[in-house]
Amino acid sequence: MTRVKRGMPHRRHIKPIMKKAKGYRGTRSRHFKNAREAVMHAEAYAFRDRRNKKRDFRRLWITRISAGARSHGMNYSTFMAGLKKAGIDLNRKALSEMAIHDSDAFGQLVELVREPAA
Repeated sequence: MTRVKRGMPHRRHIKPIMKKAKGYRGTRSRHFKNAREAVMHAEAYAFRDRRNKKRDFRRLWITRISAGARSHGMNYSTFMAGLKKAGIDLNRKALSEMAIHDSDAFGQLVELVREPAA
């Protein structure tokens, strides 16, 4: 019986993982065992952080809106409750952009929200 070395199937198994590990530091980009572990962790972190990114941005938007509302003499929760009562449907991303780049319009929004309460 002739000898079979199985080189190609082995290479087909290793190649995609080594390709993903390209650019990693040291052994993690050159040795298969280390590269496989590094890639596995990287993919797990990527999966987790695609979900965490949504939380992080929402937290950032809320912080920006809060800062904008406070600069006009109102806190975040009162501002958001007032928006809801006034029937203004703006998402937090748009409100935060407005608070940063268009402070005058944001101030008008705050005044509009303050009117029904007063």
